[in-house]
Amino acid sequence: MRRMREGLTRLLGEIAEGTRIAVFALLGARLRTSLTTLGIVIGVMTVIAIVAIIQGLDVAFEAQIANLGAHTVHVSKFAWLVRGRGAWWEMRNRKDLGRRELEVVEREASLATAVSPQVRTRAALTAAGHQLEGVLVIGTNDRYLDTNGGAVASGRFLAGTDADLSRPTAVLGFTVAERLFPGIPGETTLHRKVRIGARPYTVIGTMARRGKLLGFDLDNMVLIPYTTFQRDLGARRSLDIAVAAAPGSLEALQDQLVSILRRVRQVPPEKKDDFALNRQEQFLRMYGQLTGALYAVALGVGLITLVVGGIGIMNIMLVSVTERTREIGVRRALGARRRTILLQFLIESSLVAALGGAIGTALGLSVAQLIALLTPLAAAVKPSAVVLGLGFSAGAGLLFGSWPAWRAAQLDPVEALRYE
Repeated sequence: MRRMREGLTRLLGEIAEGTRIAVFALLGARLRTSLTTLGIVIGVMTVIAIVAIIQGLDVAFEAQIANLGAHTVHVSKFAWLVRGRGAWWEMRNRKDLGRRELEVVEREASLATAVSPQVRTRAALTAAGHQLEGVLVIGTNDRYLDTNGGAVASGRFLAGTDADLSRPTAVLGFTVAERLFPGIPGETTLHRKVRIGARPYTVIGTMARRGKLLGFDLDNMVLIPYTTFQRDLGARRSLDIAVAAAPGSLEALQDQLVSILRRVRQVPPEKKDDFALNRQEQFLRMYGQLTGALYAVALGVGLITLVVGGIGIMNIMLVSVTERTREIGVRRALGARRRTILLQFLIESSLVAALGGAIGTALGLSVAQLIALLTPLAAAVKPSAVVLGLGFSAGAGLLFGSWPAWRAAQLDPVEALRYE
């Protein structure tokens, strides 16, 4: 145990002494040190900037998805993400979902906290001399906000009686209200008339701004009772049924919905489901696949630049070994072991790379924040990204400095002392 403690103390002493010598050597050749670290700086800066932007987009995207109903299952005729034309045709030939399925789900889905039918189309809206084309019209009920998120900015949302009586009432999305009634406060738009197609509707409320998701304006919509939608805009459309679950019961709710829907739609045991259960996390998985490719590109660019920078470190360290051959001979003659010389040069190469990594990390974060200020792109950096940048650079220093360090440690003391 005593010998182990002595060995550890000696090793720590050698590391401290090697660090001191390496720092003085680097300070003594500032220009060469700066040029050597340049490749590492560029590589780490590129990686950190790209990773920061991607992580910022991840945070923003996850927040938007959460606002759409993170604990909601959407029962639909079609799956949201369809792969292959054959799968699309198979879904197209399925029976539509209608009020029968809606009523059974409302009655029997004991794990559901809210159930909202939804049916959609695109239509032109006209009001006060203004017209909007391609507005998303959603037919739903009073539980829409519980399943899909959002908030009312002025007025009220749809009530249960609006759907029961098929009233011609409408709640306008933020963009629709802003463009149909420019410069008019939300409260002033209440009780005004808008035309969806050829039919008039009374505005009873306006929605708060929700922003965009994957380039789609979530505020370019109008909400009306689904019974009114079926009467005015066509009843021969399949319903989507959004079912909200309490946190922690989403998987159990899915199983319950499968059982209910297979029974009510009379799907034989040997047949697969003739409906789809969609969740917001499917978009997260798709988004993760897209950003995974970007991470790979960033890593590839960073690795290439680090290799170039590492070769520069190796070259400079070999020059340093040659310049300090006599010094190495003196130290070896005075009792320094090969391990001591090896540690000294490894520490020196690692310090050069770590310095480049630190500067590159700082510049990368600055570039990411600048991009976030000047463009719509978000930027956020997790501590793991900083650790990754510094770790990569220090690892490159160790890897590419090992050969020069080994060369220095293997020098013959007598030959080194005779070197001019």
